[in-house]
Amino acid sequence: MWTKALDGLLTHLFRRGRLNVTFPDGITRTYGAGTPNVAIALSDTTLPRRIVISPELAVGEGYMDGTLTIDRDDVYGFLSLAMVNIAAQGQPWFRRPLETLRLLKRRWDQFNPVVRSRANVAHHYDLSGELYDLFLDSDRQYSCAYFRDPGMTLEEAQAAKKAHIAAKLLIRPGMRVLDIGCGWGGMGLTLARDFGAQVTGITLSQEQHKVANQRAEAAGLKEKVRFLLLDYRDVTGQFDRIVSVGMFEHVGVPHYDTYFKSVQRLLAPDGIALIHTIGRAAPPSATSPWILKYIFPGGYCPAMSEAVAAIERRGLVTTDVEVWRLHYAETLRHWRERFEANIDKVRALYDDRFCRMWRYYLIASELTFRLNNQVVFQFQLTPKQDAIPLTRDYLYCTEEGGLRHAAE
Repeated sequence: MWTKALDGLLTHLFRRGRLNVTFPDGITRTYGAGTPNVAIALSDTTLPRRIVISPELAVGEGYMDGTLTIDRDDVYGFLSLAMVNIAAQGQPWFRRPLETLRLLKRRWDQFNPVVRSRANVAHHYDLSGELYDLFLDSDRQYSCAYFRDPGMTLEEAQAAKKAHIAAKLLIRPGMRVLDIGCGWGGMGLTLARDFGAQVTGITLSQEQHKVANQRAEAAGLKEKVRFLLLDYRDVTGQFDRIVSVGMFEHVGVPHYDTYFKSVQRLLAPDGIALIHTIGRAAPPSATSPWILKYIFPGGYCPAMSEAVAAIERRGLVTTDVEVWRLHYAETLRHWRERFEANIDKVRALYDDRFCRMWRYYLIASELTFRLNNQVVFQFQLTPKQDAIPLTRDYLYCTEEGGLRHAAE
């Protein structure tokens, strides 16, 4: 029954390129025609049922477990072929009720009170720091880089990202800056060292909190930067600038009003906030069940309409919106290539199942930006619309200065 159902699903989906599937009974069937030509094998008898019910979850788990193998281990080729065909054909009629249920379930998936947020963050960000050093840049920037020039190195593009954000914040020496989701401290340290800001960074990750404070001390910036283990809902005080890079994806739609209420409450009357988040250039949807279970529990990348509606409800003025398209695809390509070059070192830290999971995550994420209209949004916000110059000329002058600082 389930083999027949999977056969029907694959017949419906794969029309561009050719997918050869060897089923658990040893029979090989071909779907589509032409090139590219990809071959996979299923060795677990439960996989046909699981793939029909939840394709993203079952395919990811099958690859992790070694029960779904891909010829030449060409995960990139297989997922590219799958994404192109799914986008072209859409879901067959018998899967649409399951997709509707997934959309209805998303509010629970994104219900992130403080306790659950801490657990979600620990799941991903409290992994070994050695792992992140094997594929990130030297500043551990775990967010989209900014490739002003396609030939930039990862380090150069991450420095350009920080300079671009700093330019949008119009920071002057002595300004109080709140960094929501400060990671390992790279952005906060840059704003303190290169722009003279007084920075408070917050994170829910024990590991990031420890490393960020160690870095501040090593850099001689303890008087200018402090990193706290704190939820954004619990921050007090007032700040001239607020920056949040790659954290909004962990908030969850049910908490958007609370998040932007916190930004409004903490921002000075003439202050500026810059929110940098992954988003979708498409209507609201739901997070991949595989990503929710294994990579980012509680995570969601919003449609612009979802974020902007919450911003408007809090009375903040949106003074600039920028959409970065393929920058994150290129960032992830660098991460994937570094990860694969260091795979033996990764295996010394984690077992083969984890290594396959992480490789699958990096490849799937890269292709989502290349093929599925996933993008990055930067929202510049203020309570007072004349807090920002009338034109964008200021942005590029300040950005050049920031890059010169980074190079010195």
